[in-house]
Amino acid sequence: MSDTLVIIPTYNEKENAEAIARAVLEACPEADVLFVDDNSPDGTGELADRLAEGNPRIHVLHREKKQGLGRAYLAGFRWALERPEIRFILEMDADFSHDPKAVPQLRSAAQTADLVLGSRYIGGIRVINWPLNRLILSTGAALYVRLITGMPFTDPTGGFKCFRREVLAAIDLDGIHSNGYSFQIEMTHTAWHLGFRIAESPIVFEERREGQSKMSGGIVNEALWMVWKLLARCGWRRRPRVVHPQSVAAQAGGAA
Repeated sequence: MSDTLVIIPTYNEKENAEAIARAVLEACPEADVLFVDDNSPDGTGELADRLAEGNPRIHVLHREKKQGLGRAYLAGFRWALERPEIRFILEMDADFSHDPKAVPQLRSAAQTADLVLGSRYIGGIRVINWPLNRLILSTGAALYVRLITGMPFTDPTGGFKCFRREVLAAIDLDGIHSNGYSFQIEMTHTAWHLGFRIAESPIVFEERREGQSKMSGGIVNEALWMVWKLLARCGWRRRPRVVHPQSVAAQAGGAA
C-alpha cells in the first residue's frame, strides 16, 4: 500500500471503471485506487473485483445499496484511516470529468496545505461541454456558499480534492450528514473551521464521457439548506478561530 489513496465511488460506472483506474495509476505511480461500489446493477462491482485481482494497487469496498455520494466517501475515508501508511486521500469521479493527470498536482499541493480543492473557477472558468444553465447553477452555488458561510474558496462544491490524513482523523465523520454537493461543502467547511489550511489548485472539468449524470433537484435543495445549518453549527461565525495544532500551518509556525 502506498501513501496515497484515490477514492472513486461508483454506481453504474461499468463503462468507465477500468479506464479510470488505468489512467489514475499511470498518472500517479505513488497512488492506490479504492472503488466504493453501491451494489451497481450494471456489474460495476464485479468488474472492479476482477481489476483488483489483477492489480494489487486496486481495491474494492462493496456496499449493500445505493446511499449517496457522501455515504460512499465516508466509507472510503474510514477504510483509509484504518491503514496508517496512507497519508494523502483524494476524492474523484469515475466518469473522467476529473482529469486523472491532475492527481499528482493535487498531491503535490498537499505538501503545504491540509486540504487541496481542485477548482474549476480560480483564475477563470475551466469547464468543458457544459450547457450554460448548468454553468450558471454551479457558479451561482459557489457564490451563494461564499456569501452565507464566509468561506473564501472559488469552488466549494467541487468533488476533486486531496486531504491530508490529519484532516480526516480530526473530523467527526459520524457527524457528517449531507450527501450530494452539500457533502463537499460540509467537509470543506468543517475542515476550515477546525483551523486547517486549505488551498485551491486549478483544474479543468469536462462533462462525463459515458453514463448518466447523478444530478437531481434534491441534491440542489439539500445544498441550499445545508449552508445555513453549517453557519448555525459553528455559532454563526464566518471565520475560523484558531489554527489546528496538526495543520501544516501550525507545524511551520505560520497562519492558516
